[in-house]
Amino acid sequence: MPHPLTTPIISVTEVSGSETVPFDTPLTTCTDGVLCTWVRDATGNEGLANATDWIVGKPSALVGLILIGLLVRWVLHRVVDRVVRRAETGVLPDRLSRRITGGRVGAAMGLQEDPGYTRRVQRAATMGTLLKSIISGVVMTVIALMFISELGYDIAPLIASAGIIGVALGFGSQTLVKDFLSGIFMIFEDQYGVGDVVDVGEASGTVEAVSLRVTRLRDVNGTVWYVRNGEILRVGNMSQNWARTVIDVTVGYTEDLVKVRRVLQEVAHDLWDDEDFRGLIIEEPEVWGVESMGVDGVVVRVTLKTAPMEQWGIARAMRERVKARFEHEGINLAVAQRVQWQESAPSAASAEPAADA
Repeated sequence: MPHPLTTPIISVTEVSGSETVPFDTPLTTCTDGVLCTWVRDATGNEGLANATDWIVGKPSALVGLILIGLLVRWVLHRVVDRVVRRAETGVLPDRLSRRITGGRVGAAMGLQEDPGYTRRVQRAATMGTLLKSIISGVVMTVIALMFISELGYDIAPLIASAGIIGVALGFGSQTLVKDFLSGIFMIFEDQYGVGDVVDVGEASGTVEAVSLRVTRLRDVNGTVWYVRNGEILRVGNMSQNWARTVIDVTVGYTEDLVKVRRVLQEVAHDLWDDEDFRGLIIEEPEVWGVESMGVDGVVVRVTLKTAPMEQWGIARAMRERVKARFEHEGINLAVAQRVQWQESAPSAASAEPAADA
């Protein structure tokens, strides 16, 4: 009498060409798992081996896949964090001093934070977030496919379907794909970041948010502009690394240009030495001289190299000082020439024919 747990065997005859080959096929077949094979070899019971494999082996394998996925994700995220920290500090020799000026020690010592370091931190954090999102998506997709394969399903149709869906989405959502790719390259190339003042053609203003699809700007009037990254053909960044204040002063043709240049140089140098502007003007101001000669007067140009986002405030302060100093020195600013044309009233003799007509 057969054992009650023994799997019944049926006799099957396979026809192969002109030969008939009988063989025994079990109703259930043990998988090639280590646990299943060990139980089958130990007990000689195919059903018990299969049951053990499904109750113990499959859940263990699935849990192992999840743990492996989490471990790989954690390791890759730590690698990204390390790369981000190196990107924040940079490779310049003075990176230690830059970190000190941007930290609590620098604040206690009254040191100003390096704007370049702050920008590197923002850019590195943005790239780190993007890389972590990509890594998480890839790892989760791979683990999900391995999870389905472990359950015994064929994942080849899924992979083929994913390829077809990807092609369909690529053709149907070309604008969306273009926006995302443009956003990725903008972030990696550091074209602009949050807080920068940029001109993107259709709109200009301060960047409030940068995502992979759109960039949000706020102009000087307070209007918020949403610009799709794929539609940005060129970017003018007015606050990256350093800026320059260009001031054109127009004086009359009768003024002494040597005196004008000397006064402008003294005013600019006083602004350079002013403690209130210490660190905002990063190079000695320059008087370039006569820029042009027009109908109204002679244009003399002064330039000041400033820290990012400080060029407008320094330009206003420079203009105020130039006006006050010119008044003190007796130098007159040019005034636009106006020519008024006045028609004379028609004489009585010339008006008579018109009246007769």
